[in-house]
Amino acid sequence: MESSGGLTAAQDAHLDLRSSPGRSDLSGLYHLGRTLGRGHFAVVKLARNVNTGQLVAVKMIDKTKLDVMATSHLLQEVRHIEMRRSLMRVQHPNVVRLYEVIDTPTTLYLVMELAEGGDLYDYILRHEGGVAEGTAKRHFAQIVRAVAYCHQLHVVHRDLKPENVVFFPQQGAVKLTDFGFSNLFQPGMMLATSCGSLAYSAPEILISVCVYLGQSKQASQS
Repeated sequence: MESSGGLTAAQDAHLDLRSSPGRSDLSGLYHLGRTLGRGHFAVVKLARNVNTGQLVAVKMIDKTKLDVMATSHLLQEVRHIEMRRSLMRVQHPNVVRLYEVIDTPTTLYLVMELAEGGDLYDYILRHEGGVAEGTAKRHFAQIVRAVAYCHQLHVVHRDLKPENVVFFPQQGAVKLTDFGFSNLFQPGMMLATSCGSLAYSAPEILISVCVYLGQSKQASQS
């Protein structure tokens, strides 16, 4: 998903509610604003909850453009995030929250926690000279905690990359997002699907190993 960077307080205050008037398919619950990111099948927009005023990110997925594999990835993302919500009373502080899913015949809306600080890819570009070691350690430790939490639920992410790590400056946190390639595993179970982003693939995927251990692959990506 291409990102348009983080949000400033001024940008938050000037949410353009006129950009998407009368979205009856959102049941009158959210006013949609500017576009935050765009991908092959989805657009992420800034939105405001009509009842509470809370700012959120709404991932709008055009189901009419999805092929069979993309549909499978979408269902996996929703199923695994919903599973985390049902199994854990308290949401992990380093995994992006999914507030609700609104399904229509043509579009699936994922209403998610808003990452005001953009993603790690943009962060790296903004800090070409590097960051302090202590800062890098804090960010990395939070990513590791998020991955460990997923593994406790027997979920492997399988697409760890800077674009899927987002910043929450007000919380002092970075969080893991986008579980479209995730899968369930049992300890010792071998996985066989070659997936994820090529530039960040684990070595065993690049050398065409037919099967791999989900947790081992995740560790090598990390």
